[in-house]
Amino acid sequence: MPVSAYSPTVVITIRALEVFRIANLRCPRLGIQAFTCMLCDLHGVAPRPYLGAQFSVALDLYHAICVDVEKHVQVALGRDGPNWRLKNACPACLYKLEDEVALPIPLLTMTDGNNSLSHFQLRKREEVREDGSTAPGASKERPDNHTVLGDYYISREEVDKWGEDGLKELMKDFAASAANEEEDGSCEERWQNMKEDVTVHAWGMFDETGIFPALCRHGVEYFYNGFVLVVVDMVKSGELTKYGFAVTAHLLRVLGEHGNGYDIGCEYAKRCKSHPVLSKLAAKNNFKSLVGSFHGHGHNRRCQTRNLTTYVKGVGLESLEGCEAYFSKSNTLAATTRHVSRFHRQQAIVNYMKHTNKFDTYQGLSLVLCSKYQRALEIKGTYWSLRDVMRRLQVESREVFESWLEQEKAYLRTRSKEPLEETLEMEYYQKLVNLQDAEACVLDVCGVAVPFTPTEGEASYPEVARATLKIEMQRRHAQEVRDKALAAVHDLELRIPIDTRWIEGGYKLRKHIAKALQARSKAIKAAIVRYNDATEVMEPLMPTLNWEEVVECAFLADFDLLREGRQDIWQEHWALPAGRAAMDQHFKLLRADEEIQQLNVEIHRFVTYMVDEEAFLVCLMYPSHCHYLLLIRIKRIGRGRFTSLHMKRLVKLSKLPNFTGSILPGVSVSKERHTPVTRDVGMVALLPAEIVRPVGVEPPPLDEEEGEDDDDEEGVNALTALIQIVHISGDGGAVNQDS
Repeated sequence: MPVSAYSPTVVITIRALEVFRIANLRCPRLGIQAFTCMLCDLHGVAPRPYLGAQFSVALDLYHAICVDVEKHVQVALGRDGPNWRLKNACPACLYKLEDEVALPIPLLTMTDGNNSLSHFQLRKREEVREDGSTAPGASKERPDNHTVLGDYYISREEVDKWGEDGLKELMKDFAASAANEEEDGSCEERWQNMKEDVTVHAWGMFDETGIFPALCRHGVEYFYNGFVLVVVDMVKSGELTKYGFAVTAHLLRVLGEHGNGYDIGCEYAKRCKSHPVLSKLAAKNNFKSLVGSFHGHGHNRRCQTRNLTTYVKGVGLESLEGCEAYFSKSNTLAATTRHVSRFHRQQAIVNYMKHTNKFDTYQGLSLVLCSKYQRALEIKGTYWSLRDVMRRLQVESREVFESWLEQEKAYLRTRSKEPLEETLEMEYYQKLVNLQDAEACVLDVCGVAVPFTPTEGEASYPEVARATLKIEMQRRHAQEVRDKALAAVHDLELRIPIDTRWIEGGYKLRKHIAKALQARSKAIKAAIVRYNDATEVMEPLMPTLNWEEVVECAFLADFDLLREGRQDIWQEHWALPAGRAAMDQHFKLLRADEEIQQLNVEIHRFVTYMVDEEAFLVCLMYPSHCHYLLLIRIKRIGRGRFTSLHMKRLVKLSKLPNFTGSILPGVSVSKERHTPVTRDVGMVALLPAEIVRPVGVEPPPLDEEEGEDDDDEEGVNALTALIQIVHISGDGGAVNQDS
């Protein structure tokens, strides 16, 4: 590859560029300067700093050639239609079959913002104005009109259409409907990214402040994440709603109905419904905004009963938290993208996403499916333990748990605001504190001695008189404050009503024990002793506690003491720890059944996809496609290298006694990959013999078509060897300028 358009004196071999490309994708921290220094070390020459810029030019040219070649291959395969990659991003999610079971939520996705992949904006020194204030310097970014090819990125212009300026224009003729009562009481105060007035501005040193991607649900651990569907750049701001709007609208238009997990899914759902364009698109495609299981526990309980995945029908056991795991891996890109140009940053991000989708995510897809299936079976195995708990709780059927959840929802609707009685009690407590402080102030002032007769050498009589008047004024003021505080206490005691005035320590200890649960055991024991002493004179009477009861509380939500403030739910079954645990187990069992149903569909899709893809690519490897024969073969090898691994895992899963799915291929809705001539051959090659034919039946003899396929394979091998010879003969592997 030349590094200049005219009369190049330095060239970079394709082999070196390919080695760096693959190494950088596997270890994004590896930069160009480090790699060129390594090449200089290998060639025994001093490091040359300018080689970094020259290598970058050659690498850009190499990337452009690879993208162009891939485009031609996609045209040859008939896969150059609009959004073809997105529509076929995940085989398990999107490769639909004929006569398959309809899923309540056909597709589950996840979105979130990540600030790690930010990009510094090169600026000149700060400008000093005439008034002495400073202003950011002008940008030093080199003009670059290059754009990253492909459909991973949604453009800035498209995203800006969903911003405030575009919204104001759309809202002129749109009247948003009143918020549903079910959606009141959201969690704005708990989440920073719900407050757009806070996140609208970002540090001035950054241009792009991060990325906002959408992933499918097929991720299980750090190494295997979901397929990346689309991504947008967050530009000079924090995590704004317009980024979510742009991603959601694009997915709805291309993929249709789906549910999306977002850490602020409750608030995001309300914003979608109030948008004049997205509201119609979301309603038409039955869009569901959900809250992931990890972030969901940071939302209030009323929000959890509506949006947490445990209680939403059709979600299965999916946590919808795969974005965080993906970010923990993609953040390694930051070391080499923070100070490059905008184009090079996007190019690096897109290449990384392509690579992870093609290799890491696809390689782990079968492991994800099998792991989720085994987890669902483990949860289903807890059914009999739930029956034992139901017998102890005297619950006749599992439908009771559904009514418990509805009762809790109804109760929470009445508690969207603090009850008047409890508000008065909190105010009463504060007035008692004020009264106590006022009485202490009166005692301090009353204890001050007042001199009446001055002695020789001391202050004069007028000075003593002024001091006396000042002390008397302080006494009068303190007594007036005490009298006002006492009157306020009297008023609240009549309104609540209170028969016996509360004593110090009883009210505050109720909250102190909750905090002490996270401290040392000695602190907890001391707090329990003090609380039990205080309960003897508290009004209303409260039950005492012992150490064993406290340590048995696994979570703060199960601690009965924190629930005693709601006198009206003491005896509700859904408010008791045992009842809540049983109710949660019931819903987990429901979600496990849904998960198995969905996995049966996804496994069937995935097996069919592997068979159809193999047969389709084999069918194309004929002389009529000789121009792309090698590239198609490379594509077939790249996709098929994991087939045996996938089938080994799925066959092992199919031998479990409670497996109810099928690992035989079906018939896809899309006719793109249908190749009847070679379909059976591909199936036999992919599936184990004991699945394809009954035990004891001999395999059929090799027919002529299979023999011709072998001859074709030999021709491909010969062509590959020839191209390798040409590469080796013309590849000196040197970066020396003298060469």
